[in-house]
Amino acid sequence: MSPAFYPVGTPGQPWGEADVRAWRARLVRQRSHAQDVVAAIDTLRNDFDVSEYGALHYDGERFPLLAVRSRDWRDELPTLVVTGGVHGYETSGVHGALRYVREHGHATAGRANLLVVPCVSPWAYERVQRWNFDALDPNRNFRAGSPAGESAALVALLAPLHGRVLMHIDLHETTDTDESEFRPALAARDGQPFAPGEIQDGFYLVDDIDHPQPEFQRAVINAVAQVTHIAAPDANGQINESPLQSPGVIEFPVSRWQLCAAITGARFATTTEVYPDSPLATPEQCTLAQVIAVKAAVDFALARA
Repeated sequence: MSPAFYPVGTPGQPWGEADVRAWRARLVRQRSHAQDVVAAIDTLRNDFDVSEYGALHYDGERFPLLAVRSRDWRDELPTLVVTGGVHGYETSGVHGALRYVREHGHATAGRANLLVVPCVSPWAYERVQRWNFDALDPNRNFRAGSPAGESAALVALLAPLHGRVLMHIDLHETTDTDESEFRPALAARDGQPFAPGEIQDGFYLVDDIDHPQPEFQRAVINAVAQVTHIAAPDANGQINESPLQSPGVIEFPVSRWQLCAAITGARFATTTEVYPDSPLATPEQCTLAQVIAVKAAVDFALARA
């Protein structure tokens, strides 16, 4: 038997329901979705349309799923989509999406429809976790009939817009806990050995290897470089075990892996990755980097609409 590298499960055996319950029992609520996200969205209601596109019911708790839309929505205009909090522990994505709407949401009025979902995974946001209640990664399950309620609800919300979205940016973080907690948990859950990796220091983007948009990615990277540092590749010339398309941009099979940025079929799509554990970046810089990334993505896309 292999030595245990994670406190839940039996090495070499995929988790069963008892293991999922044991994993869940280790988690502690650390913050409030209602206070941090719902209350912030409520302040936007005077200027934007807010809708509840679904709700999650986990262990007696109810979490509303909220979307913010342009009030002057017009079907003939291009549509811009911003998503955050697909992984609940990726804090700057949630707060970056909220800040973008608050500070820049009116800039697209009359030019484009704006749809923002600041926190796709509220249960995980409260517990600072990557997975949902059922130990599923929402960002591997964006498809119709998804077993992850967070993913299924967002797919249903965006389905009517598929093929009509000009730009979709999905806001994420890569953290030290990816290596210390989430990757070991993934290996344990799937009954696989854990192979240690490396976390690169800095901001980077993820482009879809099957639908690359290198000029778009470079425009976003160049804008973010004005407010925080860009990740350098490792000794193998990669970031997060993926090949570089250009400095600060990796290529990944986004569509094939059913990641969030692919579900709209947007002409321009990207996934941000902020590194909040860097000694060179503050929480404010991390949130600002997300806002600047959205703004640059919007500006680039609208210039080519």
